[in-house]
Amino acid sequence: MADKKGKGSGARTRARELMVQALYQKQIAGHSTSELISQFHEQVAYERVDQSYFDEQFPAISNSQDALEKVINELIDRPLEQLDPVELAILLIGVYELESRIDIPYRVVINECVNLAKRFGSIEGHKYINACLDLAAKSCREIEIKAQG
Repeated sequence: MADKKGKGSGARTRARELMVQALYQKQIAGHSTSELISQFHEQVAYERVDQSYFDEQFPAISNSQDALEKVINELIDRPLEQLDPVELAILLIGVYELESRIDIPYRVVINECVNLAKRFGSIEGHKYINACLDLAAKSCREIEIKAQG
């Protein structure tokens, strides 16, 4: 698959990486969605991502963070405030994609988020992300999971 602006799975993976960074920064520094979009558009890294995916997904995730956190709260075994900010950012992306992007197979969503956790999270964080998103998939992708056996 071509890996140009807006095309290719590598570019989409990089868009998710940028979203993790933006969502992390939102949590730590309290920047608004629009501030973060402007800031990330100016980064060199933005040139190598699926820009349309980032520009569509990041604001949707950021602006629905409260609703997504309610879903995440039902998946986790600790208070939301105790989640590592990187893990929360990854779970926001994963839960959003599982709920809103049925064009992306649930296994792809989980795999991408596990890989993000391996790259940016704590040593064992990817296992936690996998378990949480597996639970989320069972509730919001039940038909897809049954269809795949």
